[in-house]
Amino acid sequence: MTLPVPILGLDHVVLRVADAERALKFYRDILGCRIERHRSELGLIQLRAGSSLIDLVLVDSELGRRGGGAVAAGGHNMDHFALRVDVADLARLRAGIVAQGVAVGEPARRYGADGYGQSIYLTDPDGNTLELKGPPEPAA
Repeated sequence: MTLPVPILGLDHVVLRVADAERALKFYRDILGCRIERHRSELGLIQLRAGSSLIDLVLVDSELGRRGGGAVAAGGHNMDHFALRVDVADLARLRAGIVAQGVAVGEPARRYGADGYGQSIYLTDPDGNTLELKGPPEPAA
């Protein structure tokens, strides 16, 4: 895999929220995003924002607790952001990034703005988590 990575655009942003109704009032009722998926067992609400998604993760849910406690005043509450990449072989892309000295998670099937597909997680030099999201799986 030749670097740099061929980025197509933003797939999704994951925000950690303390109050789902308050967040929905803003993103759904004020900004006009629509609910695309709601995984209450995980504490995850995925909102359609044009061709991208905004994922709301409740900080006191199963998924939210993985990111630590609720954010105090002045803290940050973005979990990660995902970039769509034009790469079918994420294992090969991963190997190319690892060769540059960056720790990268294993490819896994995850849901994004274009549906299910393979993705990998990595962390930038400032500690921000990003996901590189490959092409969607073919429709069933």
